[in-house]
Amino acid sequence: MPNILFAEMRQETASFNPFPTRYEMFRQLQGAELVSNYLGTKTEISGFMDVMADVEDVQLLPTMSAASVSGGAIPTTVLKRLIDEIVSSIETVASQNKVDAVYMCLHGAMAGETEDDPEGLLVEKVQAIVGDVPLVASIDLHAILTDRMLELIDVVVPFHTYPHVDQYETGQRAADCLLKLLEGGVSPEMVAVPLPLLVRGDELITETGKYGEAIRMCQEIEASASGLSAGVNIGNAFTDVPELRTNVLVVRDGNRDQAEDDARRIAQFMWTNRELFKAELISVSDSIEVARDNPGLTVFSDAADATASGASGDSNEILKALVASDFDGRCLVPLVDQPAVQQAVDEGEGAVVQLALGGSLDPGRFTPLELEVEVLRIYDGHFTYENGLAGFGGRVVIVRYRNIDILLVQRSLFFVGQDVFKSHGCDPADYRIVVVKSPNGFRPYYDSIASKICAVDVIGSTSANLQSLPYRKVARPVFPLDEVDLEL
Repeated sequence: MPNILFAEMRQETASFNPFPTRYEMFRQLQGAELVSNYLGTKTEISGFMDVMADVEDVQLLPTMSAASVSGGAIPTTVLKRLIDEIVSSIETVASQNKVDAVYMCLHGAMAGETEDDPEGLLVEKVQAIVGDVPLVASIDLHAILTDRMLELIDVVVPFHTYPHVDQYETGQRAADCLLKLLEGGVSPEMVAVPLPLLVRGDELITETGKYGEAIRMCQEIEASASGLSAGVNIGNAFTDVPELRTNVLVVRDGNRDQAEDDARRIAQFMWTNRELFKAELISVSDSIEVARDNPGLTVFSDAADATASGASGDSNEILKALVASDFDGRCLVPLVDQPAVQQAVDEGEGAVVQLALGGSLDPGRFTPLELEVEVLRIYDGHFTYENGLAGFGGRVVIVRYRNIDILLVQRSLFFVGQDVFKSHGCDPADYRIVVVKSPNGFRPYYDSIASKICAVDVIGSTSANLQSLPYRKVARPVFPLDEVDLEL
């Protein structure tokens, strides 16, 4: 009976967010907790477990999961503690069971304050424990695919969709690859072609954009007789590390020449179309005018403060513009602001209170906005995201200023889907403007109810205007920050 050990480490880092990702921001699960919390969810681990459940004589060995909402760089002591705890969990399980294979569920775009490749470091430590056994890892397509990861992992399996809706299927694909390696007779040849390319914009939407054409080339490779895995990892443009880039990845069974030809062909396609992978943004004042002329719901994408991409979530730039405007339709705005939440909780529901809103985490970019608001509702902050995973925002408060409802949270959340609002008594369908802190991940949840979408051009640590960000580590030259001559 083969024993398959599995673990998870997930966080997406925005290097330009000055607020660090602290230890308590990681939800940690041990052993059987890992199984029970992921069973029935729309996640990689759930997809992996479901495939394995249908295979006779396979025993799963859950170890530890450490997962956080995206955020700033991880302090050195915190990252060491997390990796040490995951490694310790794996050592304990491996000391009690023979390990025949390993599945690692990774995001891939983590960065510590002093460690640029946490995932590669973790995999290195895992391999030292389990020895030379098949090791497969699933990763987000925004992962920074490092040379160390490519050297240590037998098959890397990336997401195929943006916005991400195939996490469960990615886990299934990873499980299928691992089973092929366990059966024997498979020799994975993994090729990655690096591109000095940072990408943003709607052409990345896989259903409609040019990037989707590249992904469909990858899916054709996976469907072929020797195809094991393929993808285009675009990196997280806000994780400022030396190996930040786009990678075209192809893994074939025993056919390296074909894998190299495939990877170069897709890399050439991406490079040829590089000018398309820039975001088209609209000013906040023009966005308000769009909403004024639109009788339905207009979604404002505040990608510059996208908590899903690692931003702090305390930008009040759009809120300030709405307050200053004469727009009188109902508006819904999320904001991470622990001091404001505490003050509202202390005053209680029904109170009218003066709050300083925004700028509590990234004061270098945002200055607080003083508003007199009514405290409508107070929540304990526990809810469930659309994918079935639990969310926790600390105490959550809904306050109202004139026509604007503000969802205030103590801890960063993914302001992507509708459930983060609905769980706190705010149905997005009831508003004329809803602000999401996401570049495109919100679309599966809002396309059916929004009649207009505005990618709003405001400042922030995850701005799609990449030239506005203070890169220090990324290898230069890189497009679109620089002019690049490249021959593939």
